[in-house]
Amino acid sequence: MVTPERLAQLVGFLQSLGLDPTAAGGPGCTPGALAPLEEALSHSSLGEPLNHERLEFLGDAVLRLAASEFLRHHHPDLSVGEQSALRGQLVSDRWLAALGESCGLSKVMRIGPMASGDATGRATVLAECTEALLGAIYLAWGGPDGGLVPVIRWLTPHWLNSAAAVLADPYRGNWKSALQEWSQSQGLGLPHYICNEKTLAHGDPRRFNCHVVFQMLRDNKSEGEGWGPSRKAAEQEAARQALIQISSGIDHVLDHSTAIST
Repeated sequence: MVTPERLAQLVGFLQSLGLDPTAAGGPGCTPGALAPLEEALSHSSLGEPLNHERLEFLGDAVLRLAASEFLRHHHPDLSVGEQSALRGQLVSDRWLAALGESCGLSKVMRIGPMASGDATGRATVLAECTEALLGAIYLAWGGPDGGLVPVIRWLTPHWLNSAAAVLADPYRGNWKSALQEWSQSQGLGLPHYICNEKTLAHGDPRRFNCHVVFQMLRDNKSEGEGWGPSRKAAEQEAARQALIQISSGIDHVLDHSTAIST
């Protein structure tokens, strides 16, 4: 049962996002109207039967559709491939966690004691509940009958900033692909990633350590090191660090001709 105090908290939170449930076209502020919000903000770590998971599943689809609409309206000049790559950045768990952090989601989430004490898993919990929140907003504002409108209205300012940052990056945030293209153009073959799992803590930003090397070089020296909560994230960071070294002109791979076996 949503208490009056909790109801007021949910209404205030929505209003802080620029979504007033009491405005024309809004769902209202009754317990029934905002039930999806309460469900989305109740993490499964609570052990309650009604939790965020169902709406996280829905929110995943809502997020991708909203992002596609955003790109169609704001970046119609990009090719389909470029739109797909940019959308991947705009719907990533990292982006969702940052959004949840910036909008103060942790202040209204209900999570279990073990999850609340797990600092390394904080980003994962934020991403999950942010995605569930998107599903809840979609449902509360009418689902297929207009529910996408408030989602896009809320996310568009955030996406405008994020898209501008990604598009300003010559590698579009996909540093592994960029490093592969560079290494092949230099005759170094494919980069090789050596990853080691350092902890078993889910969501730990230093769970995986990764080094990238070019196997055609005699010394097999690491060209970039990265850490991340997943192998994929650690590999991307290692590739990013390698590209920084390459672009700065101080790394020995730029003058690899004497190091390649003849």
